[in-house]
Amino acid sequence: MVLGYATGYGVEHVEAFVRSLRSVYSGGVALFVHQDPALLAFLAAHDVEAVVVAPSDAWTPQPVVARFSAYERFIAARPDLRHVLMTDVRDVVFQGEPFAPAPTGLEVFVEYETGRMADHAFQMKHLRALAGEALAEQLADRPCICAGTIVGPAEEAARLCRLILTLGAIPRSAVGGGFGVDQASLALAVGYGLIPAQVQDNYRRVATIGMASDGVGLKDGLIVNPNGGVSPVVHQYDRCPELVEAMRVRWSQALPDRVAKGPGGWTRWRRKTAASVERRLPDIR
Repeated sequence: MVLGYATGYGVEHVEAFVRSLRSVYSGGVALFVHQDPALLAFLAAHDVEAVVVAPSDAWTPQPVVARFSAYERFIAARPDLRHVLMTDVRDVVFQGEPFAPAPTGLEVFVEYETGRMADHAFQMKHLRALAGEALAEQLADRPCICAGTIVGPAEEAARLCRLILTLGAIPRSAVGGGFGVDQASLALAVGYGLIPAQVQDNYRRVATIGMASDGVGLKDGLIVNPNGGVSPVVHQYDRCPELVEAMRVRWSQALPDRVAKGPGGWTRWRRKTAASVERRLPDIR
């Protein structure tokens, strides 16, 4: 089953994901969404199970963290599931059957194939916040892997979800529920061998394009890798305007010109400053 966390999104944000997936895959798909009649109708029309996430007054982590709790509960309630793909939604399109060939274990995917963890400022920042300087530095030479696409046997995926949540809960809650801790927790879990996982090179089952799109091209409406191959799953294609336009033409007239990066200006500065201060205050448990 393909699982994606899409709260706060409208049809325009999930259309390319859903339409491209349904062109190559007829199996189970579930998206975690908010209560939006237009979105729910769209998902029902494409045989996508909508799991409505209810608002909560309790402590609510960032969606990048909350998704792993939702996935774990979903998998636990479906003992018949064999394999799952836990994936981002807004910046993912499909070009082939995502479970072919069938994974033999957990697979995680390199997102920065030309460098190591130490060269990725975002990864190291959140790894230090989660685990401290000493443990982060011990992983500095490891490859950068991405929490946005993970595939494998359902039971092992559920175990990884629990591990990511557990590792995220170790530091103060402002860190454990914050943006980026999913990446750091995954790096710790895999880097220290807390769970067996196959670290897959980029441009195989998953192509994670990001900002380094050199050599990536288009042919017959497909996104082609630098080696000339075509990956079944393409992640972070939205960083390249040419690819966004091609996906709009093929899958979604409503696709935004570029994925929104969140609020800017004073609002963004205030939010980032508040989060930074909160991470440094004593944590009352």
